Amino acid sequence: MRIAQIAPLTEAIPPSLYGGTERVISWLTEELVALGHDVTLFASGDSMTAAKLEPMWPRALRLDGTVRDPNALHMMMLEEVFRRSGEFDLLHCHLDYYPFSLLSRQPTPFITTLHGRLDLPELQPIFSAFPSAPVVSISDAQRRPLPQAGWAATVHHGLPADLLTPQPIAPSYLAFLGRISPEKRADRAIRIAQRCGLPLKIAAKVDKADQDYFDELIRPMLDTPGVEFIGEICEREKPAFLSGALALLVPIDWPEPFGLVMIEAMACGTPVIAFNRGSVPEVIEDGVTGFIVEDETSAASAVRHLPPLSRIKIRQRFEERFTARRMAQDYLDIYRTLSNARPLRVVTASSPTR
Repeated sequence: MRIAQIAPLTEAIPPSLYGGTERVISWLTEELVALGHDVTLFASGDSMTAAKLEPMWPRALRLDGTVRDPNALHMMMLEEVFRRSGEFDLLHCHLDYYPFSLLSRQPTPFITTLHGRLDLPELQPIFSAFPSAPVVSISDAQRRPLPQAGWAATVHHGLPADLLTPQPIAPSYLAFLGRISPEKRADRAIRIAQRCGLPLKIAAKVDKADQDYFDELIRPMLDTPGVEFIGEICEREKPAFLSGALALLVPIDWPEPFGLVMIEAMACGTPVIAFNRGSVPEVIEDGVTGFIVEDETSAASAVRHLPPLSRIKIRQRFEERFTARRMAQDYLDIYRTLSNARPLRVVTASSPTR
């Protein structure tokens, strides 16, 4: 198939450090190429891919201090995709609702994967206006706030099978990985480790938007004995970091759309202790790949039940459920379904409800 992948310009594909959405787009693109498809990636010029790269801006916007209005560049990219849509069998967008209006007015089938939270009231009108725009959720939980959306399927994320692998390291600490923000609740992770009397290593990014939260709440807690703040780590550092952990703590306080860190831990054979929010029950098999908990007390109790869990079995379940190859094959099924059901007329937006 001739497939266009349309990525955000905020980060390169793949990103140099943090950037879950952009990493997933990269893994999907590379797998589609490996499976023999003709893939074109619309992305920033500093992206690296085996697909044909169409650079829509010289570098990732997060690294380009000259750009003050990123929306203008994304609109420009969508217009370019629209003009060239006849070159492709399928357009796959990763730009939330931005493509709905424009791409619904051309005949090439398109699909949009929604990567973020959907429980915001301001999203209701746009999804009601475009009920025929086909969308993919990254978990069943993610789609619940928008039953009126044009859901085509749920496709769980996957990562390359050999990207993160178990390392021969004796586990000795609890781990927190990803991003420090109010919804990720690193403060809970610190208190859970304290309850258990175990060291905690925090490998996490602090966004500008969360700097005040970090300075006011988290930074003072980093003086707690046994807590080590490592900062943001790259892909090559994750296998050792996760393999050395007794468990990855995911004490979230929001409807997590997917939670890539959970399958990263599973790839290394590391159990996950996660709060029962959003996608967690779809990703973690309680008592097999980790434990699903309700609060800090039950999380501390789960740590005491870790020894019977098999790290070999956890890695095996990752290989069975969460590889990039499985993800790519799931998307190809969707692409073929849409291509075979190519509409005879252009879909237009319905009138907004007043």
